[in-house]
Amino acid sequence: MQAAASDDVLIRREGRAGRITMNRPAALNALTLGMVRKIWAALTAWVGDPAVHLVLLDGAGGKALCAGGDVRSLYDSRTQGSALPRTFWSEEYPLNALIGRYPKPYVALQDGIVMGGGIGLSGHARHRIVTERSRLAMPETGIGLIPDVGGTWLLAHAPGEAGVYLGLTGEAMGATDAIHARFADVLVPSARLPELVDRLVDDKGGAVGDVIASLAQKPGPAPLAERSAEIDRIFGGASVEAMLETLAGTPGEWPQKTAAVLAQKSPKSLKLTLAAIRNARTLGSLEAALNVEYRLCVRLFEDGEFVEGVRALLVDKDRKPKWSPPSLPELTAELVAAYLAPLPASEELGLAP
Repeated sequence: MQAAASDDVLIRREGRAGRITMNRPAALNALTLGMVRKIWAALTAWVGDPAVHLVLLDGAGGKALCAGGDVRSLYDSRTQGSALPRTFWSEEYPLNALIGRYPKPYVALQDGIVMGGGIGLSGHARHRIVTERSRLAMPETGIGLIPDVGGTWLLAHAPGEAGVYLGLTGEAMGATDAIHARFADVLVPSARLPELVDRLVDDKGGAVGDVIASLAQKPGPAPLAERSAEIDRIFGGASVEAMLETLAGTPGEWPQKTAAVLAQKSPKSLKLTLAAIRNARTLGSLEAALNVEYRLCVRLFEDGEFVEGVRALLVDKDRKPKWSPPSLPELTAELVAAYLAPLPASEELGLAP
């Protein structure tokens, strides 16, 4: 399978590996619907291809694996209703689930920026490799959305309340924090990635896990782990309001900065994210979490919260979103429950394990 250099995603076979390279470096390799479809086609074809022993995902340009979904295209489609977002998510989420259950070793090089849709392509992989340049995040509460692409599932399984903290604030993780939060597995220095790739694609390269382990180095202490007691105390609160109250009563620079960060987020996104992460802890599969995320994302697009968030951050760039409602107390438990409730049966995503 050959790939042209102009393709937005390069898909080819190299040695024993099926290779996927995100190839929109000017857009930090942001994921489009067309790219989702190409990756899906490749992965499904490689399942039955005896010449493909593993899949290797990386990004072109040296700055990002994938900085997220192409939310600008979703914003631009707003006058046509929610057809494009529904189509995009209804095809992206099954791809995330496929990656999570892929029967062959799937290796994701999480080098550089990895956010949103990039987490969906890499966070569910069997082998997740970060470097000293890695910056992983789920920043969706800042654009009126919730952590999707299986983000609530990953956040729900982070240690303690780290996932709630990361999901609400959108805080970026370096390599050590990503490993601590269970978004990544090992650290390999970026200078050794070419050697890693060469050995992985080599027909005589040995077992995938052994090759990775031979080049991995100890990640060192994780700032998240060192602050875990404080994070657990604050973000184990019963509500976002309770967390903010505890932050206000906690002396120090970090609580003040964290409260200021939360104040910039969509109140609706904060409450729905908290509910979705805690709900995901009770679910039995990634697919079940993706089904809930789909409901929330569709509703946040259709009620205008996501559209307003993208406008303020990426289109007009005034950073003055008009959230609706504008304050946390106006978001009742009944409203949160209504957003989490199933869509009409014919509109559900309906993924099964």
